[in-house]
Amino acid sequence: MSNVPLSGQRLWDSLMEMAQIGGTAKGGNNRQTLTDLDSDGRHLLRRWAEAAGCTMAVDRVGNMTLTRPGRDASRKSVAFGSHLDTQPTGGKFDGVLGVLAGLEILRAVHEAGIETEAPLMLINWTNEEGARFAPPMMGSGAAMGIFTEAEVLAKQDPEGLVFGEELARIGWRGDADPAALRDIGAYLELHIEQGKLLEDAGKQVGVVTHALAQNWLEVTVEGEEAHGGSPMAGRRDALMAAAPLIAAIEEIALDAVTAAGDPGRATVGRLTVYPDSRNIAPSRIWFSIDTRHHDPELLSRMATEIRERAATIAAHRGVTIRIEDFWYSPMTPFDPALVGRVRDAAERLGYAHMDMPTGIGHDAVYVARRVPTTMIFCPCHGGISHNEAESITPEWAEAGMRVLADAVLATAGIAKD
Repeated sequence: MSNVPLSGQRLWDSLMEMAQIGGTAKGGNNRQTLTDLDSDGRHLLRRWAEAAGCTMAVDRVGNMTLTRPGRDASRKSVAFGSHLDTQPTGGKFDGVLGVLAGLEILRAVHEAGIETEAPLMLINWTNEEGARFAPPMMGSGAAMGIFTEAEVLAKQDPEGLVFGEELARIGWRGDADPAALRDIGAYLELHIEQGKLLEDAGKQVGVVTHALAQNWLEVTVEGEEAHGGSPMAGRRDALMAAAPLIAAIEEIALDAVTAAGDPGRATVGRLTVYPDSRNIAPSRIWFSIDTRHHDPELLSRMATEIRERAATIAAHRGVTIRIEDFWYSPMTPFDPALVGRVRDAAERLGYAHMDMPTGIGHDAVYVARRVPTTMIFCPCHGGISHNEAESITPEWAEAGMRVLADAVLATAGIAKD
């Protein structure tokens, strides 16, 4: 693909220009979904893509598609992209890199007058982050049938504002059917790693082979309130029962090791205390558990061991512990042919690369349930993401973009005269 005039500098300049929309004092971005700033970012992307010969469509949940026709109108589009929305204290690159790297492909192909056999389609998915409207990945979820349109449009933010009404207010509620995106021919997504495996290994490109299985649980510990000055003996302190269980969750994850040496992952991200008073031993604790693993069987075993440990602690402490299933996402393999195409591109272009999974949810994970899909990872400094300090190098961005372009154009085919 040496005749395609891809520009790493133009990609970087575009990233920096987009970062001015919702830029924060600490150098990050606050461009949350369905805000006026989100609308501004969408308008900028539209102007850039239309200047590169693309036609825009917007569906009923706000997903933007920017399409460049191919020679063979009967062929399904080869799609690529990510998301422009950010966390409240997000960085410049999470999601945005994938969108603007895709834009650079469209610009370069347009400038060179290259015609592809299949159409090329850049997608900006709505509300990948889920920071304002939960859950995340609503746009791709609605498109792929994981969520219904009705439930997405009815979601409310913490202030009670309704998703569908806010989408209409900022002018980005279209009339296209999101389900039509199930008919694309392939989907490729470039994203920052949001971890430090690539940086530690000295690799420029991550070839993403699959998404880890995820199992989320909710735990309620019920004990009995006691005055902070009462004797310790006989207390049924819910927090003192929750504490060893939380510690055990990390231990269980680290012990769930595959033959290749890959352990599980577990996080307690939310915890509430009742009655939340300085001088009362709590009677009720609620907390969330997020578990992930390469091996679905080991993931299931982790949940079983957590429940067994909870039963032991409950009996010892004189409390009750209830563990409920909250959400499950299966291990999702990416398309072997596309994965191979990405790997071949990295080798052909001379970039140091490694195969790896994603332990983090992305739009590509939902899309992969319906469409041949793969991902490409770019390193990020220290693995820091969802943080204003998120940082990558121009060279990393360009490497990921060039591998993406090579794989996209190999998939779409360049028309021969």
